[in-house]
Amino acid sequence: MAQNEVDLIEIGHVLAAHGVKGQVKVFSNTSPRKNIVTYSPWVIEQHGVTKTVEVSGKCQGKNVVATIQGISDRDQAEALSGAKILIKNSQLPKLSEGDYYWSQLTGLQVISTSGINLGIIDHMLETGANDVMVVKGDRERLIPFVMDEVVKSIDLQNRQMIVDWDADF
Repeated sequence: MAQNEVDLIEIGHVLAAHGVKGQVKVFSNTSPRKNIVTYSPWVIEQHGVTKTVEVSGKCQGKNVVATIQGISDRDQAEALSGAKILIKNSQLPKLSEGDYYWSQLTGLQVISTSGINLGIIDHMLETGANDVMVVKGDRERLIPFVMDEVVKSIDLQNRQMIVDWDADF
């Protein structure tokens, strides 16, 4: 990757070409999903090669459709299918104290209040009621991300989270 991976965050990927003028349908990890086009420029990564591009776009039905600088026909757009969409961390809005981006939580070591290492946060799931951490260790655990009740502390500096969670769950 051309830029430091620590400085980049994946916010989605290209699904397919849209129309004949080079637009693409994108899958967005942002909330709301249409925000993905507000984070221009994007860093597009495909097959280990990155390119920084300006973008614009809009929601069209359930999809987000983007126009990418330098992509002007369907063949060019189709060639981007599966490409990762990344942005610099500095492009994200600053959060209030106690709020976290999922990307900050992914990779944290999860330890129970009784000192048991439960594993590492592999990814997060949105369930509607509350977000859920998928923690992989000796086995996979689904732990609700509920501050104060389940999540007791988060130490981003030391990449660690303390949870009130029974290891047998």
